[in-house]
Amino acid sequence: MKVKKIVIIEDEKPNSDRLKRLLIELRPDIEILAILDSVKGAINWFSQHLAPDLVMMDVRLADGISFEIFNQVKIECPVVFTTAYDEYAVKAFKYNSIDYLLKPIEKDELELALNKFESQMLRPSIENLLQYIQPKEYRTRFLLPYRDSYKTVLIHEVAFFYSELNITYAKLYTGEKEVIPQTLENLELQLNPKEFFRTNRKYIVHLNAIQKVHNYFNGKLKIDLKNNPQEEVLISREKKPLFKTWMDY
Repeated sequence: MKVKKIVIIEDEKPNSDRLKRLLIELRPDIEILAILDSVKGAINWFSQHLAPDLVMMDVRLADGISFEIFNQVKIECPVVFTTAYDEYAVKAFKYNSIDYLLKPIEKDELELALNKFESQMLRPSIENLLQYIQPKEYRTRFLLPYRDSYKTVLIHEVAFFYSELNITYAKLYTGEKEVIPQTLENLELQLNPKEFFRTNRKYIVHLNAIQKVHNYFNGKLKIDLKNNPQEEVLISREKKPLFKTWMDY
């Protein structure tokens, strides 16, 4: 994001004129919204206007230290402090500061400060983009209480999950079952949809646990599960096309 709108807070006109000239040289499209020369003037301006992209702020103003502005109004945009003194540097970084430039301000130092602002504004956009292009991570294991300790159950050990009397169980390929302290609704969001399918309100089955699929009454499907012939797992007529697509993927 390029910096577009700036407010300058500087009580010495030669300094504000020079800063304005340097900013326009470095960013010809920049808009200087205001040049303010006092703490009082800055408080009044920020009370009545939306925040700019960036503020260039002198520390010492004619009527006080510019840090007082932050005690009176909320300034949410980044700030580059400018001063002839380095004694305020540490305190400046408590107030939205992204840089601290000593006067006389050199053009190359100002350029670096603007670049820093623009790179920081770009970073959230990149992070937002990465969350869409990075593969989603799915649950790989459960840590479950076991007597007076804990044990791990790996996802690939689970043939299916089912709910009974408001308790969720994981049925393992070994025939064992484990209590899972989550609802099927929550589990469904954590499991890889290429491997697990929510067949109905009671079951989530693993692809490799399906032994055979039968046509059933009223357009439904019936699933036979490996090592669990007693389980009657039905697919509704509405879910049937989605299930067949999942199986054929």
